[in-house]
Amino acid sequence: MDRNPSPPPPSRDQAEEEAAGGDCIGSTVYSKHWLFGVLSGLIQTVNPESTKSNSDDEEQQMELDEEMENEICRVWDMSMDEDVALFLQEFKAPDIFMGVLAKSRCPRLREICVGILGNMACFQEICVSISSDKNLGQVLLHCLYDSDPPTLLETSRLLLTCLSQTEVASVWVERIREHPAIYDSICFIMSSSTNVDLLVKVGEVVDKLFDLDEKLMLEWIRNGAVQPLDQPQEESEEQPAFRIVPCVLEAAKQVRSENPEGLDVYMHILQLLTTVDDGIQAIVQCPDTGKDTWNLLFDLVCHEFCQSDDPPIILQEQKTVLASIFSVLSAIYASQAEQEYLKIEKDLPLIDSLIRVLQNTEHCQKKPEDSAESRTGETKKSDLTQDDFHLKILKDISCEFLSIIFQVLTKETVAQGLKEGQLSKQKCSCAFQNLLPFYSPVVEDFLRVLREVDETLADDLEEAFPSSKL
Repeated sequence: MDRNPSPPPPSRDQAEEEAAGGDCIGSTVYSKHWLFGVLSGLIQTVNPESTKSNSDDEEQQMELDEEMENEICRVWDMSMDEDVALFLQEFKAPDIFMGVLAKSRCPRLREICVGILGNMACFQEICVSISSDKNLGQVLLHCLYDSDPPTLLETSRLLLTCLSQTEVASVWVERIREHPAIYDSICFIMSSSTNVDLLVKVGEVVDKLFDLDEKLMLEWIRNGAVQPLDQPQEESEEQPAFRIVPCVLEAAKQVRSENPEGLDVYMHILQLLTTVDDGIQAIVQCPDTGKDTWNLLFDLVCHEFCQSDDPPIILQEQKTVLASIFSVLSAIYASQAEQEYLKIEKDLPLIDSLIRVLQNTEHCQKKPEDSAESRTGETKKSDLTQDDFHLKILKDISCEFLSIIFQVLTKETVAQGLKEGQLSKQKCSCAFQNLLPFYSPVVEDFLRVLREVDETLADDLEEAFPSSKL
């Protein structure tokens, strides 16, 4: 069954009949009387007046009557209209949905009710009202423990909508902090689900939470701390604690090929983790986790993004995810240079990728003085400015990472780079052009090593960049 409802619009005869009755909702053609009937029927589904046994009732609750499903799906579709959403709010529909969520065992019905609330929450006034209802908030958060992926998807969508409203975001952050089990549920989804849509939406929720509240991020990092080696997990009958980084990596691998936007989200989560020391340690403290993180990101950079046969403009699509990846790789490199997985031979492919990104950044930042883009309206100008801003962030992160690698290059590595073409005159010129003047000491040190390998090239570079002379 298609889990996303797309009910047909009311027929012309039906619309005219409802309008003639004078019971239209706002400026729509939807009937108040019809909506009352659907909501009343919904109440009956969780409060059946029958003489059947409890077991029969429970068995019935797992299934949803086809006619009821069609009607409630129509309400789901209607709830995207602000007039309908406000009318549902006025009619206390959220209380009805809360009762359904608290009592019904039917996954499809629970999914639809959360979906309607998610549509309603898109309107600020209703979002504030829903968020201020403590009981409803508890019931909705409890839906994150559900085993039904579509229900989890709609719950995550609703939660993200509320977290995106500045007036109520802190309310939901605090509620989530009060429910530590939510951490386990989200980690379980990220580490085990194959539903890409669900993984992307859950990732967006985690990304938003970490961006809003560093304290919560630190709690989640520490929540799954690795057990000491002298206390093996086999001694406990409980499941081992989830650790946030492996769960994020597993989700990233799952969405990698199917949803580029989702991969961007998970890379940004890793980047947020590296903004605190505990987050960096959560990545590198366990050698396996550090190696898995490095290998995934190294593979993305060197074999997937911004390849030599890609047009330079592709960087516009990849700029945010590359900024996150380089930021995380740089943090790992700077903190764990002695690890086995950071062997020196991996420096050259990274240098090649970083310089290619810098070259493409220069290409993307060039604008014809009298182009059509320069004559567009204010909205387009603001979009270009935002693109330039993200490109500048990528450039700054790339330069910082490149400077870190340049500091550890040996004579042997430079010789190999010259032989294989990663450190050609053109690429070194691009690197110098971007590193100077902020990283002058790094450039000077690199030139010392280069002079031992190729004195002519070192002289040419010094002549081209006088500020780099020793």
